Amino acid sequence: MIFRTGLFVGAFAVVLLTTASLALAQGEVESQALNAGHGMLGFLYIKSWSPYAAGIGIGILSWFAFLLSDHPLGVSTAYARSSGMIETAIRGEKARNRPYYQKFAPEIDWEWMLVIGLIVGAAVSAILSGDFAWQFIPGVWASHFGDGWLLRWFTAFAGGAIMGIGARWANGCTSGHALSGSMQLVVSGWVAAFGIFIGGIITALLIF
Repeated sequence: MIFRTGLFVGAFAVVLLTTASLALAQGEVESQALNAGHGMLGFLYIKSWSPYAAGIGIGILSWFAFLLSDHPLGVSTAYARSSGMIETAIRGEKARNRPYYQKFAPEIDWEWMLVIGLIVGAAVSAILSGDFAWQFIPGVWASHFGDGWLLRWFTAFAGGAIMGIGARWANGCTSGHALSGSMQLVVSGWVAAFGIFIGGIITALLIF
């Protein structure tokens, strides 16, 4: 009974907030998207959404994550599982004996599929909005360091590796700590969020 009541309330809230998010997004729709005959689906064709609509969407997604899996949203664990699957494919079942993979089994789960959805969703959004383009060297980087790809790729790889190690060391990334943690009012989530922002600002100032 409690579960059904909670499910009903959750479904009602999802409908309500989804309507609100679409309304907010619709307010940002470019005129050419509506004139092209997209109608209410015009928000799918804009290059950027209202941050309020995006925030509501993430909140709704977090509800379902807790409701269906009793686990907060997270992304970095999927990379750990992927490394385990690669190692298992090379070394066989011996890789599963590692203590780390005993805790985070090298297998596909819903968080792993979430990462795939992020990649596919971003690509589809970029294509629909007409903003998709193959760009290996961002314009801001090129204006400061030239269009050489080696330095750019090395820096991106090193930065990604450091972030990945830090996320697993802290047992959470921007999703697990900054989003899921802060919405639960967890102190570590707020500390991580401030640390991520401060670290990003300092790094940007040092590089650019």
